[in-house]
Amino acid sequence: MAKLFSSVLIFLFLLPLALADLRLGFYSKSCPSAEAIVRRIVQNRFRSDRSVTAALLRMHFHDCFVRGCDASILIDPKGGKGSEKQAGPNTSVRGYEVIDEIKRALEKACPNTVSCADIITLATRDSVALAGGPSYKVPTGRRDGLVSNPNEVNLPGPSDSVSQALRSFTAKRMTLSEMVALLGGHTVGFTHCNFVRGRLSSFGSRDPAMDSALDTKLGRTCGSSSRPAANNPRVFLDQNTSFVFDNEYYKQILKKKGVLKIDQNLADDASSRGIVSGFAGNGGSFMQSFANAMIKMGSIDVLVGNAGEIRKNCRAFNQ
Repeated sequence: MAKLFSSVLIFLFLLPLALADLRLGFYSKSCPSAEAIVRRIVQNRFRSDRSVTAALLRMHFHDCFVRGCDASILIDPKGGKGSEKQAGPNTSVRGYEVIDEIKRALEKACPNTVSCADIITLATRDSVALAGGPSYKVPTGRRDGLVSNPNEVNLPGPSDSVSQALRSFTAKRMTLSEMVALLGGHTVGFTHCNFVRGRLSSFGSRDPAMDSALDTKLGRTCGSSSRPAANNPRVFLDQNTSFVFDNEYYKQILKKKGVLKIDQNLADDASSRGIVSGFAGNGGSFMQSFANAMIKMGSIDVLVGNAGEIRKNCRAFNQ
């Protein structure tokens, strides 16, 4: 683990422009207990709900890929004015109550000091570590955005090809290798049957890129075209170690056991298959690459200095 910390710190020094206005220990004087408060609340939630890791990872990704990491995803619609929460890809984002609880505790300890954007980043990091993933240092100093527009939400879809998904990542200055590493967060994620049915034989014909045994298993969960399962059941993206942050996801997609089409495409596309194979064979390499990619993603178009604001309530802009 010490080697991972060293590699992550070296990575930070290689990004002077992207992280110039963020720094480790940003709250060391203004709110020295900030990171401990975040960690305590995430730990408490993880004890009762291990799926919080997947929820926070998804929230963090969906926030950073729209207007940058500025907590714009947290804003509630109000008075007929919409927000990012209402956009299709975000209607199933979870974990807002965890952020609310952390914010209340931080406002009590250090009023008007810690941004909601930093809360998302820190809470996500801590939830990954609790699930068995890397524990990495997170630069802080983000400020909260002043805009949350549902029409600006444009994210990679569950059936995208590698090239389609990569366009979204390169637009945010992320590389193919970083995209493959970040999608490895699916190792603790889940989807719902409505995103899988089109690949199943019970709903028409099996996607030839899907393992037949997985097709049968998912058919038992999701039902058939004549009798679809009620309540749109959830399906784990990692069928073996569903709540453990490891490299099992990559091993499975190499065996045609990718649940989402975008996941299987990573293993089948010539441009990304080598990266997938590398992560499948070396869990340490995946952990380090994931940590580095998360740090880089967390620096996308951040607001710093006097830009934006420090929200008192993460769900609403300050008045």
